[in-house]
Amino acid sequence: MKNKSIQTEIDAWFLYQKLAEHESDETIAQVFKKMSDIERGHAEAFARKENLPVVGLMQPSWRAKTLNLIGKIFGYNYVLGSLMDTEKGISGAVLSQKKKNNQPVTGAETNHVKILRAILEKEEKVTGAQLSRFESRHRSVGGNAIRAAVLGGNDGLVSNFSLVMGVAGATAGNEGVLLAGVAGLLAGALSMSLGEWISVKSSQELYENQMQVEMEELETNPEGEQKELALIYMAKGIPEDQAAQMAAEIMKDKSHAHDVLVKEELGINAEELKGSAMEAALYSFFLFAVGAIIPVLPFIFMRGTNAILLSVALSAAGLFLIGAAITLFTGRNVWFSGLRQVLFGLAAAAVTFGIGKLIGVSLGG
Repeated sequence: MKNKSIQTEIDAWFLYQKLAEHESDETIAQVFKKMSDIERGHAEAFARKENLPVVGLMQPSWRAKTLNLIGKIFGYNYVLGSLMDTEKGISGAVLSQKKKNNQPVTGAETNHVKILRAILEKEEKVTGAQLSRFESRHRSVGGNAIRAAVLGGNDGLVSNFSLVMGVAGATAGNEGVLLAGVAGLLAGALSMSLGEWISVKSSQELYENQMQVEMEELETNPEGEQKELALIYMAKGIPEDQAAQMAAEIMKDKSHAHDVLVKEELGINAEELKGSAMEAALYSFFLFAVGAIIPVLPFIFMRGTNAILLSVALSAAGLFLIGAAITLFTGRNVWFSGLRQVLFGLAAAAVTFGIGKLIGVSLGG
């Protein structure tokens, strides 16, 4: 039986392979192929160490297959974002464990983003544009976007489930539960969407101002900006001659040079600023509403104890699915994560139901 470490390596092999197959830039595709080979070697080495047969070993898990399906539907930047999150989580755990046990840190523990970048830098035909493009890829919000969808649904479900159970406890599942549930859905979704709109809009305005300043510096002092860009690459470990060559090539296109300087100096990805604040707000509203509608549905068709029980059952199922979806990022056991989510959600709803029951008895008395 494969242990978790071996399965993690197999999944990484599978996903890097898929990234290579769907990458249009041949240089970057070669990086992914090499990374896939490295992960395969790790898996086979671990298997031999555990005295496991290598034949038939490379079978991806449901988690890896699901991420691949997400890649096919939404684009493989989502897969790379999630894969990088996993790599960072693994390296972080290894470093924490070594520090806890007072073991020496060798540098091999760092996440594979650095390995990917190192492979890319060693490619003979690599250009500054390709390196910049890869950097934007692994900083992609792909993994974060999937996580935001899961967590947005979770916020809506848990908050409205608790609200509905509180009102149901006070009214025995009769008057006002449906109205409170719909009001909670709308209030929560509107609050989330407004917060998202303000967040995106204010960030865009701040970054646009900083980008304008950077453009003015580029126009008034291009030689200084080129030297600055070369120094940034040198600080990342690139040899001086190669760093100077990359900077010179990037500066040939002022628009591209501006994008790179903004990213390298300010840490801003210009592509991410093109997103619509209104679109982000609507996205946030929808995700919250999807989760929030689940505990309300039974009260549309029925009342009393039956409605309460069905609401609890539907909400528990929704919580389990959310917990299972979270394992796409954490790699934890599906049953553990799903049941943990159900337990926490039911506990929150039980507290509000009990408080509602006390208030209902008090008002009735």
